[in-house]
Amino acid sequence: ARHQVFCVIAAKSRSHRALNTLFGSKIRKIEFINFRHFRHFIKNASTGWTAEVKLKNYHKENLRFIPHSRPTLGEEEMRAVSEVIKSGQIAEGEVVKRFEKSFADKMGVREAVAVSSGTAALHLVLLAMGIGPADEVIIPSYVCSALLNAVQYVGATPVLAETDPLTYNMDPEDVQRRITLRTRAIVVPHLFGLAADLDKILKLNVPVIEDCAQAVGATYHHRPLGTFGVAAIFSFYATKVMTTGEGGMIIANSPQITEQVKDLRTYDEKQTYRLRYNYKMTDFQAALGEIQLTRLDDFIKSRRKIARQYVKHFEPLDLKLPAGNAEHIYYRFVVGMQADCAAFVRELVEIGVGCARPVFLPLHRQLNMKGYPVTEKTWKTALSIPIYPSLHTKEVEQIIDVFMDTYEKMERSSAI
Repeated sequence: ARHQVFCVIAAKSRSHRALNTLFGSKIRKIEFINFRHFRHFIKNASTGWTAEVKLKNYHKENLRFIPHSRPTLGEEEMRAVSEVIKSGQIAEGEVVKRFEKSFADKMGVREAVAVSSGTAALHLVLLAMGIGPADEVIIPSYVCSALLNAVQYVGATPVLAETDPLTYNMDPEDVQRRITLRTRAIVVPHLFGLAADLDKILKLNVPVIEDCAQAVGATYHHRPLGTFGVAAIFSFYATKVMTTGEGGMIIANSPQITEQVKDLRTYDEKQTYRLRYNYKMTDFQAALGEIQLTRLDDFIKSRRKIARQYVKHFEPLDLKLPAGNAEHIYYRFVVGMQADCAAFVRELVEIGVGCARPVFLPLHRQLNMKGYPVTEKTWKTALSIPIYPSLHTKEVEQIIDVFMDTYEKMERSSAI
């Protein structure tokens, strides 16, 4: 155990007599939050029990809580939004058009359409593709309920697919087994910033809608995700890779789809009536998005740097770490435990590191469906720890220290 190793080092650093004078027979019961705290203690050992009291106080009171997610915002974003306020044009306007153009250029496509959310984006794409009550749409079970909602908005039947245990993305072989004559589309999320196995999925000859809500800026075979399917949707929610607070974007390989989406996203000033929606983005949001888009490459570099630190420290542990893929952008750093992660999550949160199951509840559970053993195991054992560009170096170190110490503590108690 780590605290026993510390005691051996302590014995070499100070005489047994000196340590016994300070602690007597209690020496093997001392535990430290991390090795840096131990070094600090040895350095100040001459102060006796005072040094240990200081460490205890630091642990309980002075560890600043690190949230699981946090947007990365700065002065540029504040100035951009402030300019929109000064202009008096705060609803959809020229800034939205500018943002759409910049995003399309970034993705290397002809056109992009900004909307109010990622869910709205998927809803509009399904409508533009003519999908309705007679149709089936395949989606993964291991994903947030936004996909399920959008499919049900258009009256189609959602068909849930199993999870690839190595990547957490949808399993192409299971997708193939679920295709029927009624299947009109497969919605393919690139979960946690890692591309799904598009090579296999695209060969199924069913229209693919890429869900890039967690993967904006990621690539597959060095080509931007979102450019492989018939259409792609993006989310700019507050804690996504880049943010507009709330918001989304649509790109498509078919100009007919983008034209349909543009018509459906707003209901006013139309010559003929059809059911349309109020799914517009505001200039407020677009101003934020323009700046975030210019910072996207740096955001991804920061995420990858933090991920490398996590991998370096966690590799010796009996964990399933994210797939080693150079094109991964690490929207989430997801760790697979050997058993249910609930107790581990509670312990980390209590100490001061926000973490969570990366999918709140898989869809098969929400729909009371059986027969998804891989997804079930994945949901129980996978947890996500903080990873975002605004994490400071000391926060990353705190996350590593707390994670490793908690892991060792629970391993000793056979809780993991």
